[in-house]
Amino acid sequence: MTVAANLGFPRIGAHRELKRALESFWNGATNAEALLRTARTLRQRHWELQRSRGIAGVPSNDFTLYDHVLDASAMVGAIPDRYAPLGDDVLATYFAMARGQQSATLDVPAMEMTKWFDTNYHYIVPEFSADMRFRLASTKPVDEYLEARAAGIDTRPVLLGPVSLLLLGKGAAGAPLALLDRLLPVYTEVLSRLAQAGATWVQLDEPMLVTDLGEARRAYGPAYETLHAAVPGLNLLLATYFGGLGDNLSMVASLPVHGLHVDLVRAPGQLDQVLRALPADRVLSAGVIDGKNIWRADLDAAYGLLRRIAQVRAPDRLWVAPSCSLLHVPVHLAPEARLDAELKSWLAFGAEKLDEVSALAHAVDTGDTSAPLFEESRRAVRSRRESPRVHDAVVARRVLEATDVMRSRRSPYPARRVAQRVLGLPLFPTTTIGSFPQTSQVRAARAELKAGTRTRVQYETYLRAEITRTIRAQEAIGLDVLVHGEFERNDMVEYFGEQLSGFAFSDNGWVQSYGSRCVKPPIIFGDVSRPKAMTTEWSRYAQSLTARPVKGMLTGPVTILQWSFVRDDQPRSATCDQIALAIRDEVADLEAAGIRIIQIDEPAIREGLPLRRAEWPAYLSWAVRSFRLAASGVRDETQIHTHMCYSEFNDIVDSVAAMDADVVSMETSRSRMELLDAFARFSYPNEIGPGVYDIHSPRVPHDDEMVDLLHRAARVIDPEYLWVNPDCGLKTRRWEEVTPSLEGMVRAARRLRAEVEAQRAPGPRA
Repeated sequence: MTVAANLGFPRIGAHRELKRALESFWNGATNAEALLRTARTLRQRHWELQRSRGIAGVPSNDFTLYDHVLDASAMVGAIPDRYAPLGDDVLATYFAMARGQQSATLDVPAMEMTKWFDTNYHYIVPEFSADMRFRLASTKPVDEYLEARAAGIDTRPVLLGPVSLLLLGKGAAGAPLALLDRLLPVYTEVLSRLAQAGATWVQLDEPMLVTDLGEARRAYGPAYETLHAAVPGLNLLLATYFGGLGDNLSMVASLPVHGLHVDLVRAPGQLDQVLRALPADRVLSAGVIDGKNIWRADLDAAYGLLRRIAQVRAPDRLWVAPSCSLLHVPVHLAPEARLDAELKSWLAFGAEKLDEVSALAHAVDTGDTSAPLFEESRRAVRSRRESPRVHDAVVARRVLEATDVMRSRRSPYPARRVAQRVLGLPLFPTTTIGSFPQTSQVRAARAELKAGTRTRVQYETYLRAEITRTIRAQEAIGLDVLVHGEFERNDMVEYFGEQLSGFAFSDNGWVQSYGSRCVKPPIIFGDVSRPKAMTTEWSRYAQSLTARPVKGMLTGPVTILQWSFVRDDQPRSATCDQIALAIRDEVADLEAAGIRIIQIDEPAIREGLPLRRAEWPAYLSWAVRSFRLAASGVRDETQIHTHMCYSEFNDIVDSVAAMDADVVSMETSRSRMELLDAFARFSYPNEIGPGVYDIHSPRVPHDDEMVDLLHRAARVIDPEYLWVNPDCGLKTRRWEEVTPSLEGMVRAARRLRAEVEAQRAPGPRA
């Protein structure tokens, strides 16, 4: 019989129960027992949901309190020495690694965080050292397997594979695979314990196998020979996703594993090669349901792929599954009330994707595709193709008419730099990335507006008061370039999407970004345009309150694209240009309103980079061109900023330069300015604002820490071109953390100014 399987399920809960439990625990309102009780409830609810939807291959250990990569680090004892003072307090150590900790007795920063492949999920980067000794420090995979078994559900435990774990980390003198022989005994111990507990299958995720591995490819053979030999009776499923195996396929097919999962949504063209290469006695887990997007599947097309497999492989050697973990989609579509019936019929969230998997597995076994779910799929495919709400001829024509002149500033950067001296900014100008704390009062005001208990006039009056307070606070702190605080914005993408045509929104379509941070991605279903100005009045009001420049704050086209669920019926580049034209219109309105600095955030531009280098040039070309289309319609005197965070830019610094923003700000504090080395080697021509403190941690940095980071930056970047700012926006922080942090940041900038001015001052005359 064909098996209906799943690779992983969302952790946060249908109503973000995990988020609330975590934040309550961190705030001291509840204890560890309450947090762990919520976690157990969610795990058991999700296991039962999957079983009730016909999933035979239910995963376990896909749940995490913060991040599955951090769980893997904790499991193998890869805990940096700076957390040793926390001793045997496992939970405190775990959260300190994720978020940092600041108390009267301990002050430690968090570990670095970056994007999980080309998704908007962030993982905690493992830290290794050349002399690291691994040990089994956590039995979480075994504990959760036994927990599920006690509930009557036999699961398939999921582990991040050992090679991917090392390759995703940092340190070890740049050669993490040298640690593999030390790491494998921990994995064999975990596998042995799982086998003893009764597990028959274990899923080992090796997503690095869809990347350009080079010499690292050689590590897989010895690693999996060792694991297979250590626990010969245990079935191992090697899971790959987010792309095709390509030149890694022949090596993978020779590994001593019992099954292979491949992504046939992102890389359907690999199927024939996989069928030829994979021995017939191995299970092939076919990822035919999109685990990263929310469109209802074309079940007939997916069934066609599965029939090709079934013709050459025994039924018990075929599993039907999503392309990757369902971590990246919301839990349930059924409760959504805001979506109209037609649009809702086009969608499938996590639970509905499990229904699709089960229906396909049944169809493969019976040959019957007349089930109601197949009929619904056919109607949805036809409806999307024919719906007049999807296509707008005016938008399509405007994209076709966009010229290269529209994608270029009027003058090169050196001339613009001279023109922008009218801003009157000092050396090491200070600013923030845009948002200020969204307090419970701000969120309550928005909720009251939505519920109808606060009028639009009352709400806007409240927002103006918040903007006024924030402008005055920034003036008191001493910042040079101010922002209005973004209190009107629920999310940096959702806010814009709600005002653009071609977008739709769910009520509860939350997905995890990192830890307790959840986002509700917009749904881009049709052609995009801007019916009216979106931000201009708020920026105009803020600027009227102060003589200092106030930045207009926008989200860039690539980030809006990347952080949305994007239509799959046209090239992503076409959708991105549509968004870019809408942002271009907003930029023009801001400039006309007297806003002299405009920031167009693109934190996701690196995230969208294909996992194979051969595909980079095409993506970077259209991504950069879309940004320039959005940003280039202004005068030389108008300064364009962009912001990027939690990504490695070393390999694409030339493309960052090609964006031609006057100032680029980015995350660098957790990595201690390592990123700037690439910009220095490239001789990045424009201005840079390296983040000097980590806003994803609640700790308040010391002045000396920020001064040290600025000294590091000034050694590789001309001080004339350096800005001073936090890593990212301050939306998720509290004012009690923000105010002292920014005050320290301003003091640090002033110290650097004084040092540079002292160096420039003429010496005493003889």
